[in-house]
Amino acid sequence: MSKPATAPIIQSPLHGFGLVTVARAMNDTRGVWANEVPFLGYISLRGASTDAALTAAAAQALGLSLPTEPCTFTRDGAIKVIWVSPDEWMITCQRDRRAALLSSLAKGLEGIRSQVADNSGGFTQVLIKGRNARDVLSHCTVYDLGALGEGRVVGTTFGKSSVYLHQASDGYCLLLRRSFADYIWRYLVRAASPYGIGVAVFGPGHSGAAE
Repeated sequence: MSKPATAPIIQSPLHGFGLVTVARAMNDTRGVWANEVPFLGYISLRGASTDAALTAAAAQALGLSLPTEPCTFTRDGAIKVIWVSPDEWMITCQRDRRAALLSSLAKGLEGIRSQVADNSGGFTQVLIKGRNARDVLSHCTVYDLGALGEGRVVGTTFGKSSVYLHQASDGYCLLLRRSFADYIWRYLVRAASPYGIGVAVFGPGHSGAAE
C-alpha cells in the first residue's frame, strides 16, 4: 500500500527558537528588539549594469529602477532591489509576488544577456530596533555604522559570518543566508544581553513585510 502524499512544510531557519510564541510589542524595558522576517521571496538577477537594455527591461518588469551605484538599494513598497556587485542584484518581495516577478523578468529580459534565479529557500532577514540597536551592531561588525546612510547597503562581517546590512525605518535590517541564521541569531542575542533584548512584533504583517 502506497503511503499518502505529504504536503511540503515551509519552516523558518529560526523556527527552533520559538520566536513567534514569545514576540510582543516593543516597550522601554529592553534596549534592543529583534525578530526574523521569514518567508519572503528572494530573486537573484545577474547581468551587466552598463547594459542599458537590461536595466531598462528590468525596471519595467519590476516597477522600479535597478540601483547601479555600488552599495545602494532601491525600494517601492514591499519590493526591494539590493546592489550586490556590478553584475548582480538581490530582489526581495512578498513571497506571494515571487512567481509573478520571476515571470515578468523572464519575459522582459528575453534575448538580453542575463540570468534570473529564485533563491527564496536560501535567505532570510532579521530586523533590529531599539535605543541600543546601533551599540549592539557595533559589537558584531567591523563596519563603521556612521557611514551607513539612507539608501545604502553594505556587505560586511557579523562575528565570523557575513550579512548585507542597511537601515530600515528606525532600525537596521540584516539580510543573511539561511545556513548562517542560527549562528547569527545566537551571536546577536549574546551581544545584546548587556542592554536587554526582546523579541518584537514589528506591527501587522511583520512576518511578510520587506522593511
